[in-house]
Amino acid sequence: MLNQQKLIGYHAGTTFLHRLSGASKLLFFILVSTAAMISYDTRLLMVIAVGSLLLFRVSNIHFKDVSFVLAFAGIFAALNLIMVYLFAPQYGVEIYGQQTVWFSGLGSYTVTAQEIFYLFNLFLKYLCTIPLAVIFLMTTHPSQFASSLNQIGIPYKIAYSVSLTLRYIPDLQEEFYLIRMSQEARGLELSKKAKLSQRIKGNLQIIIPLIFSSLERIDTIATAMELRRFGKNKKRTWYTYQAFQRLDIEVILLAILFLLLSFLLFFVNHGRFYNPWL
Repeated sequence: MLNQQKLIGYHAGTTFLHRLSGASKLLFFILVSTAAMISYDTRLLMVIAVGSLLLFRVSNIHFKDVSFVLAFAGIFAALNLIMVYLFAPQYGVEIYGQQTVWFSGLGSYTVTAQEIFYLFNLFLKYLCTIPLAVIFLMTTHPSQFASSLNQIGIPYKIAYSVSLTLRYIPDLQEEFYLIRMSQEARGLELSKKAKLSQRIKGNLQIIIPLIFSSLERIDTIATAMELRRFGKNKKRTWYTYQAFQRLDIEVILLAILFLLLSFLLFFVNHGRFYNPWL
């Protein structure tokens, strides 16, 4: 039997995050992520990061359900931080105008408090956005996501395409795991006991046919939608449309507040960066 914990997608729940409109969650994610991306004020980033982690806790999303995505994002974040240091080890010194050496290295590769502080801000940006993205994907039904995109002004054809993509991601994952388990039942070792090269080769033998079968499925869906004259009208109604409630308005206002605060800090800090050495 397929282990459903490996699937990434919408999980039904009863938390207030599940009850929010898809449009309000989308706007909150976009506005707060924008505020976190454009600002390097550590105080604001820490508030958003802590809030994101608290929302992740409240959403009742189990870590094992999204462990693969979080591990992938963590590896990507770590590689990004390492590459930033390797290519610009003194960038923090240039930004903050001070140099507090912690460890002396070869040439310019000296570990300074300013560079560590800059990298810490980059790390906070990941903590601000990744939990919010996971929460949005795991608590928003694909159909409601499509209606929310259309609700904020995106053409419904694009919104419906995004909805189909999100809807079929769990199906593709389920099909992949079913094929892999059937292959393992026939004697093909694809678990952690096998060599890495053997696992890569075995998984590629599954993924490539799965991609082609998915393309055939896409063609079938596109043909069916065309026969039903999808896209004929300029507007359409949504079965899962959810009007804004009071809580949705409050969430959107909170997101706008974060965005305005990030702009205000531009003037307070005389730029994007908060400098604790001044």
